[in-house]
Amino acid sequence: MDKLWLTSYPPGMAAEADVDEFASLREVMRRSCDRFADLPAYSNMGASMSYAELDQHSRDFAAYLQNSLGLHKGDRVAIMMPNLLQYPVALFGVLRAGLVVVNVNPQYTVPELEHQLKDSGALAIVVLENFAHTLQQVLEKNLALDLRVITTEVGDMFPVVKELLTNVVVKYVKHMVPEWKIPGAIEFNATLREGRGQTLQHVPLSHRDIAFLQYTGGTTGVAKGVMLTHGNLVANVQQMALWMARDLVEGKEIFVCPLPLYHVYALTSALVFMKFGAHTILVTNPRDMHAFIHDLKKYPFTIIIGVNTLYRALLDAPEFADVDTRALKLTSAGGMAVQRVVAERWKQRTGVTIIEGYGLTETSPVVISSPLGIEQWTGTIGIPVPSTEATILDDSDNELLPGEVGEICVRGPQVMPGYWNRPDETAKVFTSDGWLRTGDMGYMDERGYFKITDRRKDMIIVSGFKVFPNQIEDAVALHPGVAEVAAIGARDERSGEVVKIIVVRNDPALTEAALLAHCRQHLTGYKMPRIVEFRTEPLPKTNLGKILRRELRDAPAPAFAASPLITPAP
Repeated sequence: MDKLWLTSYPPGMAAEADVDEFASLREVMRRSCDRFADLPAYSNMGASMSYAELDQHSRDFAAYLQNSLGLHKGDRVAIMMPNLLQYPVALFGVLRAGLVVVNVNPQYTVPELEHQLKDSGALAIVVLENFAHTLQQVLEKNLALDLRVITTEVGDMFPVVKELLTNVVVKYVKHMVPEWKIPGAIEFNATLREGRGQTLQHVPLSHRDIAFLQYTGGTTGVAKGVMLTHGNLVANVQQMALWMARDLVEGKEIFVCPLPLYHVYALTSALVFMKFGAHTILVTNPRDMHAFIHDLKKYPFTIIIGVNTLYRALLDAPEFADVDTRALKLTSAGGMAVQRVVAERWKQRTGVTIIEGYGLTETSPVVISSPLGIEQWTGTIGIPVPSTEATILDDSDNELLPGEVGEICVRGPQVMPGYWNRPDETAKVFTSDGWLRTGDMGYMDERGYFKITDRRKDMIIVSGFKVFPNQIEDAVALHPGVAEVAAIGARDERSGEVVKIIVVRNDPALTEAALLAHCRQHLTGYKMPRIVEFRTEPLPKTNLGKILRRELRDAPAPAFAASPLITPAP
């Protein structure tokens, strides 16, 4: 296989990263805490924690897990909370104790949480009190589930007065904590106090040891635990640090993290920027746009990550016009395709080009990225990062030529060894020669740049022609009257499927006829929407902000389906 992308690397960029520099994530974290001890590591809601404090708190929590809970190397500990200062403390504490982190979406329903706790075999969980009622229901259904519960409140890592005030407001003023009762639960701050007087036992860790169980696939079936080893994560940290090294300055960067740390994109981003000694601003609820923009105004941020829907929401918020972006040097996007209209508006507003990256939970996650020096959004996902191979395969595992559409497949040290206790599912995604099938359709051009056409399962087949929803959505989103759009397939007797678009309007006066006239300027005949549905509520999304096309496909027609606005296009 010719690595065409190497000719597109920035001058001086090495083809290989030093993935063996660190034996574990623990070493990466400890080095940063030693080198940047006096600098702020994380801030949240106006409170900060230095690298030295992160080192001490995570050590204490690790000692508690080993001694008070009696956990041993390889045992799993779940973390169920949004972005709070407690998150990195718990995260690094679990890793320092030689244990495995099981990241849990705090919005999980009872069945989803029950499945993940049972499947992972977690022996302990750290949960924000706001979600303890869900955990209580799981425990009441499964009396034999042996789970040590550690609860925390929003303000637990704040200075004392701010802690008390915050916790009172959250619980008694905003009523954000439903009633719960879990016998034997211990408070997070109590674990730190207890662990402070205990000895932390050193546990040898290597690249082969599992660091995380990241669950994925819940929107398409039963969620599977992706085994991400210390070697996987160290490799991706090293790859991305090398990719960004010329643009970042150690100890000087301010990283805004509005995406949840329980998602692998935010998780690895935080690890990469921690290596540079960055000050990470944790945004607890990016949907609270006023509070989010307040953080952006407070800090001269240099880095921000997000998804297309988040960047669009910022651009649409009047308050964002007052945000000073002069220090901004890196805007990264992942999780879903960036629409051209969003990329162009962001560049016009901030002067910074959105850098798209591509990856999966199974790849830690980054395997492909645009170079940081590009001047304009390209519409591609970029080129393979150092120490990574990518190719396009057909259904028979044959490699395709540049320009031919097939399945994007990848290999590299950041690729998982497999799914937790699911050898059958592992076998399905790997080819005989070690390529991971991503499930994304696309092609590679003559320069080695990769372009996603769409997810295989989301592809719409119109009279034998393949239609990719991303292309439809990108075209529809160019209309200034469109706030959100999703394209899905709808059954049709004549053509098998037709394109259906579901639209949330910016402009209430936007009509179906006007929108279809716009589409005709951008789409060929068989790609044209044949069904248009307008909705007033936001489209369903994952917590990362990715629109759930499957949920839209499976949902029953809304009550207003007979409205004249929802009619087949001519």
